Amino acid sequence: MKFLLGTKENMAEYFSEDGTVFPVTIVSVSPITVKRIFSKEKNGYDSVQVKFGKEKKEKLKEFRLKPVDKTETKEGDIIDAGVFTAGDKIMVSSVSKGKGFQGVVKRHGFSGGPRTHGQKHSEREPGSIGGGLRTHVPKGMRMPGRMGGDRITQKNLQIVFVDKENNLLLIKGAIAGKRGTLVEIVQR
Repeated sequence: MKFLLGTKENMAEYFSEDGTVFPVTIVSVSPITVKRIFSKEKNGYDSVQVKFGKEKKEKLKEFRLKPVDKTETKEGDIIDAGVFTAGDKIMVSSVSKGKGFQGVVKRHGFSGGPRTHGQKHSEREPGSIGGGLRTHVPKGMRMPGRMGGDRITQKNLQIVFVDKENNLLLIKGAIAGKRGTLVEIVQR
């Protein structure tokens, strides 16, 4: 199993050798260091703990391993962009952009009320939230609230180009999050 941590930079276009244009997301991956290895016999599960970033702003992340994925890595090993090659299928996890408090039209795609028939100021309101003899709001009722800031995992993405000198990965398609968001890249 290959894995890496990086930060989302921006989006661009990548031209392949046959002239095909791909939308790509540029991910800057600084080398990560294996800090600790957990084993099923000693800790109850198999995983690798890595550290990413500078000493002051160091982030720790743990990647769970399946029993068949026993890795030959040792504590102190350094993993960089060279672990991946162009054409690898990957899974990417990141946190989406936060959009703050939003109404039901933007958050859930409600159509709102009509602009005619005596409705003056109810164009973006949700409408009825209960009814009949019930005196409570039903569970699961979609209402206004905070939107975004969710952990998003995108599967079946593909690495288009690996720049080992600058530690950059070009990943086909869009990745959730803003510039500078921590991105987890895993090949399964």
